[in-house]
Amino acid sequence: MTRSSQAVAYRQPSVLRSAADGRRLGLETSRGATPTGVVDHPRFFTGFLTSPQVAAAGLLAVADVAAARYHQPRLRASLDPVVTGNGDRLRFESFSDCGGVYARLDVLGPALDGGEVGHGTTNVDVNNPLREALSRIGTDDPLHLRVGPEELAVTTLDGPVVEKKVPLPDRWLRGFAEAQVIAAGFELRAELPAAEAVRFLRSLPRAGTGRRGAAGPGWVVPVGRALRPTTRPVPGAVCLPGPERLAALQRVLRHATALRVYGPQGALAAAGTAAAWEVVLPGMRLTLTLSPDAARGFSGEGGVLDALATDEAGEDAELIAVLLAWEPRVDVADLAASSGLGAERVRAALVRLGTSGRVGYDTAEAAYFHRELPYDAGRVERHNPRLRSARALVAAGAVTVDGAVGKVTAEDGHVHRVRDAAGVLSCSCLWWATYRGGRGPCKHALAVRMVRRGAATAADGTGDTGTGQDVAGQSRAGIGGGAR
Repeated sequence: MTRSSQAVAYRQPSVLRSAADGRRLGLETSRGATPTGVVDHPRFFTGFLTSPQVAAAGLLAVADVAAARYHQPRLRASLDPVVTGNGDRLRFESFSDCGGVYARLDVLGPALDGGEVGHGTTNVDVNNPLREALSRIGTDDPLHLRVGPEELAVTTLDGPVVEKKVPLPDRWLRGFAEAQVIAAGFELRAELPAAEAVRFLRSLPRAGTGRRGAAGPGWVVPVGRALRPTTRPVPGAVCLPGPERLAALQRVLRHATALRVYGPQGALAAAGTAAAWEVVLPGMRLTLTLSPDAARGFSGEGGVLDALATDEAGEDAELIAVLLAWEPRVDVADLAASSGLGAERVRAALVRLGTSGRVGYDTAEAAYFHRELPYDAGRVERHNPRLRSARALVAAGAVTVDGAVGKVTAEDGHVHRVRDAAGVLSCSCLWWATYRGGRGPCKHALAVRMVRRGAATAADGTGDTGTGQDVAGQSRAGIGGGAR
């Protein structure tokens, strides 16, 4: 697995202090993106938290996920959570080391008082002394919050005094992107009131019980305003893969007002599906998105491959990115009107932006939001093995297409047949036989799709002549179930 290091630097450690006028929580920021460009230590908010106990518990839950490896647990250095200012709210995000759990705390307008929320994205320091201090907050007396450096610190300190380097595997980067794209296909499947939510979540196993070789995914069925466990995907069931991975929600249970469960639309899959579990809090929401299995991270799900393989979506994404403006809720119709693109092309561009960490997805509002993850997003595409293999097959001239059938000659000389049934591509390879499309297209189907798009582009006169190089690197049609 390819790894690099993410370097983050802060003016000083984040800290919770007591002062004559009350408690003050200072969250220090690293280098990040803002509307005016990259800033060393952006400042997103200074004001009060109206529910400090809730906010502290939610922030600790996000930090728990950042420090967790639910499959084959081990000690590790956690990546500091990402914070985004969207003008009317603050969002804190993290991703587990095992690549299977995405966490986000949305601190909404009603939970913030006395200050404007800025715009931008960066890392925020959550160190062990701060975690201990946050866990001791026992009252809901107003708490002053500062996200970003104090004005004095900005003017008097010459450079960063706190530096961290943490491992950043490529599968972590790909997983962060995949989780957003997968969540965009979710719908609300169940909603529980506070008492039932607490009862259900407290009945689940705690973290640390996941192990390789464990039984397959579990399921829950909405019954009235409750959830009933089941061992198989009966009609109406929602997948609960690795229930011990919801342990971070225990932090906020006594503040919960409701629990919402989101899952994919369409037919049930016995192999399991991803799902999002959202605890509604006073002025806030805490959401955990789980991969389809505790031993399976998001990085191999393949939901982003079509977006990465199309040049038209890439070009559209560059245009849409300029129009996002750090909006907390991205409206597709507004973007379509502003860009002159159709709604479907806007959605395709948003998927593409999701693969590079430039938008996230909020299941509660069924909408994307603008943020810029502070890492080299180009690596998400460069280090996707199926995408690289598909492009290599096309460049080598290994793909021929005749109507609804494509033939791909693999490196070992074996010929794989790719068939198109109403826009859904199936393949004779082992990958398709194993996953049946449940983890995105195989490299052969992806290569056939690239060639068909390249041929359609050449026929329309909108590109080059459809040579292998052009098809491999410059396919120009949008995303969809099949070729256009």
